[in-house]
Amino acid sequence: MEKIALSPTLSLSRLVYGMWRVADDTDTSASHVQAKIESCLNQGITSFDQADIYGDYGAEAVLGKALRAAPALRDQMQIVTKCDIVAPIGKFADKRVKYYDTSAEHISASIDASLANMAIEQIDLLLIHRPDPFMNHHETGAALDAAVAAGKVAHVGVSNFKLHDWTLLQSGMKSPLVTNQIELSVIASDAFRNGDIAYLQQRNIAPMAWSPLAGGALFAAEHAALRARMAEIGAGFGVDDSAVAVAWLLAHPARIIPVLGTNNLDRIGRISDALKVEMDRETWFELYSMANGHEVP
Repeated sequence: MEKIALSPTLSLSRLVYGMWRVADDTDTSASHVQAKIESCLNQGITSFDQADIYGDYGAEAVLGKALRAAPALRDQMQIVTKCDIVAPIGKFADKRVKYYDTSAEHISASIDASLANMAIEQIDLLLIHRPDPFMNHHETGAALDAAVAAGKVAHVGVSNFKLHDWTLLQSGMKSPLVTNQIELSVIASDAFRNGDIAYLQQRNIAPMAWSPLAGGALFAAEHAALRARMAEIGAGFGVDDSAVAVAWLLAHPARIIPVLGTNNLDRIGRISDALKVEMDRETWFELYSMANGHEVP
C-alpha cells in the first residue's frame, strides 16, 4: 500500500485504521484486538489512530493489552493518538463540565498516560484533539517541543483546527505541525470550500480525514440516490458503495488520508477495497453535486 510522507521520518499508510470504537466491542481480548491489527497489516494498513478520550479513556489500554501480548506488532505500526479533551467520564468523572486543557501540565500527563496505556516507548504522532479557546500558545508549544526533545513524541499535529488555530499554535513551536485531522466525507465536504484543504494543500501537508463515511449518516434514507450511484460505480470495480465513498477522498490531489473504524473483522478485511476504485474528475464532481443537492455554480 502507498505511504504518505508527513515528514522526512514519518509516513502513514494511505488508509488508517481508527480505533475509537475498539473499547466498545463485545470482545476486547488481546487476541481479538491482535486479529484486527493483523488484518490491517495484511492489507498494508500500518497506521492506527487513537485518542486518550476514546472508550471513556479506555481504548488506549485495550490496544496496550494487545501489544503487551504480541510486542512484535509494534515495530510494524505507526501509532497516532490525541489529547486535550477533559470530559466528565472515566478517569475525569469528577469534573463538573467538559473542557479542553492544553496546559503544559496536562499535555505532559496525557503523554505519559498514553505511553503507559499503550505499552509503547514513543508516540509516532501526537495530535491536539480540539482547538482550545483558552490556549496559551507559548506554553502549549513549548510543552509539545519538550515532548519531542525528550523522545516521548516523534511528531506533532492537530485535529479539527482552523487555519488561524494552526498558525497560532505553530507560532509558539519549534517543531513543525505535520497534519490536521478534520471531518471530511462526500456529505461533509465544507473543508473543500472553507479553506481548510487549500491551506494544507498549498503547504504540501497531507490532511487526515475522520468519519469518511459520515459516522453512518451517509446511509440514511435521504442519501439513497447518492448511495445507489456509488453502488453502481462500485459494482464496476467489485466493491461496495462505502469503498467508493472512501475512494472519492483518495482521488483528491491533497493526498487525504482517511481514518476508518469498525470492530467487524469482515469489514476490517475490506477496508483496502477503496484502493481498487479509479475515479475521474467528472465522476468526482457527479458525487459532489449529488451530495450537495445541486450542481456547481
